[in-house]
Amino acid sequence: MARRRDERIDHAVLAAVTELLREVGYPGLTMEAIAQRAGTTKPAIRRRWQSQKHLVVEAMAQGRVGVVEIDTGCTHCDLVGHLEALRVAMDDPTFGLVLPALVADLADDPQLRERFLTEFWAPRREACVASLRKGQARGDLRTGLDVDLVLDLFAAPIVFRALFGHSGLGPEFPEDVVCALLSGTGTGGGTREGRGCEQHRALRAHSASSQPTA
Repeated sequence: MARRRDERIDHAVLAAVTELLREVGYPGLTMEAIAQRAGTTKPAIRRRWQSQKHLVVEAMAQGRVGVVEIDTGCTHCDLVGHLEALRVAMDDPTFGLVLPALVADLADDPQLRERFLTEFWAPRREACVASLRKGQARGDLRTGLDVDLVLDLFAAPIVFRALFGHSGLGPEFPEDVVCALLSGTGTGGGTREGRGCEQHRALRAHSASSQPTA
């Protein structure tokens, strides 16, 4: 009979990958370091994962960084929440710093690239799509929108600034993006004139005024 796979090794290896990505980054990751951190051997890891890329993809897919489920009843607030989670995630070394190099490595492996999109990106997109659909149902967003296109329009500014660092990506940026895009996709309830932007500006102003001064 074949030996039963020890799931403790699986968990230890994936945890080791996540820890090492934060410490040494994607370029510095090695099978030797993973095996040592996980308390196992390279052959044991290779029996479980086809390559180091496969291992990194699975470790990233297991994490829920940047995935939030929000339903405040306010389309603007929900979308800001999703983009804020994405902004914070792009600052996480296991997400933002790994992403560019990993995507480049996946270019010559269409099967693993598809798995990465399905297991890693899809949960984040699905959570935001749910908020967009609810916004349409409330009448805050126009009917007939291409939801995939709208989702890309919302997420792209965050990812672009995080990857290239050409401009600031402060905590106010998600709200600015939502206000700008809802002006073109909303019906009025979630635009700059609607309650969403004003509510968030008031909260931001209150938060800033309550910060201790140096």
